[in-house]
Amino acid sequence: MRDYFTVKINLPAGIVSPASLQKVLKLAYEARVRQVRFGSRQQLLISVHGEEMRPFEKALKSEAITYEVDTDNHPNIISSYCGEAVFRSGDWLGESEYHTILDQFDYRPKLKVNLSDANQSFTPFFTGNLNFIASSEPHFWYLYIRPKQSNALFRWRDLVYTNDVGRLAKAVEEALLRSVGEDINANDLYTTVMAGNSFITQPATQEVDLPEFTLPYYEGFNRYGERTWLGIYRRDELFPISFLLDVCALCLKTRIGEICITPWKSLVIKAITGKDRAAWSHVLGKHNINVRHAANELAWQTEDHTDEGTRLKNYVIRFFEKHDTRTFGLCFGIQTRAKSEVFGSILIRRRSVLGLGQLSFFSVYDLYFAENFNPNSRRYTLFERGIFKLHLPARIDRLCHQFNTSRLKLMTVSAEPAELPTPATEQSQPVHQCPSCFTIYDPDYGDLRQNVPAGLPFEQLPTDYHCATCDEPKASFVAVDLNEVMAG
Repeated sequence: MRDYFTVKINLPAGIVSPASLQKVLKLAYEARVRQVRFGSRQQLLISVHGEEMRPFEKALKSEAITYEVDTDNHPNIISSYCGEAVFRSGDWLGESEYHTILDQFDYRPKLKVNLSDANQSFTPFFTGNLNFIASSEPHFWYLYIRPKQSNALFRWRDLVYTNDVGRLAKAVEEALLRSVGEDINANDLYTTVMAGNSFITQPATQEVDLPEFTLPYYEGFNRYGERTWLGIYRRDELFPISFLLDVCALCLKTRIGEICITPWKSLVIKAITGKDRAAWSHVLGKHNINVRHAANELAWQTEDHTDEGTRLKNYVIRFFEKHDTRTFGLCFGIQTRAKSEVFGSILIRRRSVLGLGQLSFFSVYDLYFAENFNPNSRRYTLFERGIFKLHLPARIDRLCHQFNTSRLKLMTVSAEPAELPTPATEQSQPVHQCPSCFTIYDPDYGDLRQNVPAGLPFEQLPTDYHCATCDEPKASFVAVDLNEVMAG
């Protein structure tokens, strides 16, 4: 009997109710599982010992929980819902639209389906086979198709209405699966799918306008509106079941109806009220869960079902920390297996030089960067080939410098020439900075998120004023020189 099996449970669109997750976790705990993972397609991954597999499967079936063992015949539907509201959301795309689409999937897709808000860069656009991207036209979606086992990408000629996304996905999937191994012609595929089908559509007259990539800081306590969201990241990607059970119990107690899983293998819990903030801090402290990791540690994509990418990530990050490498605007992907699904501005691919069967005795690494360093590009350029692991961090550091130099040149070229300002006779009002997350309160701008008008000096802010980003109290803020901050 094998030692361990990997059980995969899909969480459509990265959304799961606390009660549903709690049920699965309790069954896993009874099967002597103590830690679980979340995958890059927002799915739940459970490693179960062989002796416990039969009773665990029986328990899952008794609860009518759909699962797969060591396979991914039905990939999870992923979405940008995890960042909706807490990061930037679209003009019309919101919670109800995501749920409307999910309700249409009365079948289990065999192809990868992505649902994306076009105004965000937190989740990937084109890692699916069927990539639906919200258009600027309310309730209409682009569809970009990447046939299975292909890197070709083409746009469906029509925008499809929200209420027809599920039906169109099913029709396109059926047509694509019938033509596996054949050359896919976009026009022929369109004709095949539309024969006998009717969808509410509009002509797609142009390509989708994707945003420049920036990865928002997705960890810790952060305010949005009158509430707080909590992002939880684990350095080893392992979440203790005892901790997650406490998370589910607190969600149920405080009437939080959803837990969101991100493609970065982390959790986002939204709609935390001020009165419940202390309870969430207590749960984190009880299980010794750390938050506020360095941003350059959060910007990594590693493969599911392997620790090799995680170990390499940590190896490179130690170099970054020692040399204070600037990685803002970049994300990194690590591939240790051929054709695994990771994305990144910079892509690291392991290549075996000496091996026997599936065993690798000596490996080197090839380093690539995406077109314009945008991870949503499908085009990669080789930077250097055959790098030893010892030299890999320094080569990545050099590529980061190349990115920063190219961005600086672009900003210099695009900047409008301007006259030098006349030296001011009076100093502007000082600014104050949060010591935890470095958010600045500038009286020239106020704090619109907390209804503080422009022009109000820091001293006149109410005593209960807090940082709009991390909730740090006013008393913790320190006065800083804005010019020095900008120069830094």
